[in-house]
Amino acid sequence: MKGFTLIEMLVALLIFALITAAGVAVMSTTLSNQGAVRVKVERYAELQRTRAILKADLSQAASRRTRGEDGMPAMTAFAGGSPWGVGGPLLAFTRRGYENPDAAPRASMQYVEYALVEGRLERRARPALDGARLGPAQVLMTNVDSAQTAFLFNGAWSPTWKGNPQTDIPTAVRVNLRLTDMGVIDQLFLTSGEGR
Repeated sequence: MKGFTLIEMLVALLIFALITAAGVAVMSTTLSNQGAVRVKVERYAELQRTRAILKADLSQAASRRTRGEDGMPAMTAFAGGSPWGVGGPLLAFTRRGYENPDAAPRASMQYVEYALVEGRLERRARPALDGARLGPAQVLMTNVDSAQTAFLFNGAWSPTWKGNPQTDIPTAVRVNLRLTDMGVIDQLFLTSGEGR
């Protein structure tokens, strides 16, 4: 009766070890690629959520001026264009369509602000239109290097908006975000404003 020799056993073990090592390498590469893909997918989802929120807010912009926390009235119902988001909000306006599923005693409008704070694009809202303090920030995007806005009215773009004698709301808003990992994202949103 003849069996395997020591050399044949060592060769078989070597082949098995090589196949196992190759399998582990393939599995490791697959898992690392899966992690990288997951990060990218989550980043694109964050961008899409931000776009959806901006679109919903801007398409519902209302010509309703509010009073600040200090009780002073705003000069216009829609303002924006702080250069690079420094020294003030990128956008500040009142929007219609503030859902009220609990039928709470409040307006169906909401004051919202968008600002760039330490690399984060944030959205804040007031619980009441007049005299209320801004609520906690909702972080929409992270790793934002810079943000700029531009406003379209009567066919001309302006870097700032403080209202117009004809209307409080521009026709469209351009939001330009420079993201650390994705470069420049330029988005255009139509508003409820006239002057098209």
